[in-house]
Amino acid sequence: MPVAETPNFLARLATQDGTSALALRFLILTVARSGEVRGAEWSEIDVEQAIWTIPASRMKAKRQHRVPLSRAALQLLQDVRSRPAPSPTRLIFSNLKGGVLSDMSLTAVMRRMEVDAVPHGFRSTFRDWVGEHTDYPSELAEMALAHVLPNKTEAAYRRGDGLEKRRGMMDAWALHCLSANTH
Repeated sequence: MPVAETPNFLARLATQDGTSALALRFLILTVARSGEVRGAEWSEIDVEQAIWTIPASRMKAKRQHRVPLSRAALQLLQDVRSRPAPSPTRLIFSNLKGGVLSDMSLTAVMRRMEVDAVPHGFRSTFRDWVGEHTDYPSELAEMALAHVLPNKTEAAYRRGDGLEKRRGMMDAWALHCLSANTH
């Protein structure tokens, strides 16, 4: 989805009912992969520090990934927690039986909304936004996307994850996403 269309899409998405629509909003705000969001557990969320820590076992690169949560992402989680759950579950976004949402559930939301895009494409939208509309360094965007550095020497020396620098970038991304003129 083009960067300029993202805010209006998010405004429309906010009017959609259901757990899958909430999960898609969280995916966009965190630029996480679908499987990471669908498998997200409450125990991975540190509300006080505003961090979502995804364990290595659920990451494509098999390395733990910390995601700084914007105010919008935290509010969404609060909204999810306040909804009546069909059955108790450790999952943030569960299906009606308390299990993991189907791998097509987020795509189905977009299809119902008649949008010619897929959830994973928002990672590319985010990358375009960083590169074309901000001064954030490319490497910070790559960290946010949990991409492995292709240069093995550089990867061996980089031990930090730029969490605090990424926090500002993710707050700015959320502000962009929620900037639709709904008047």
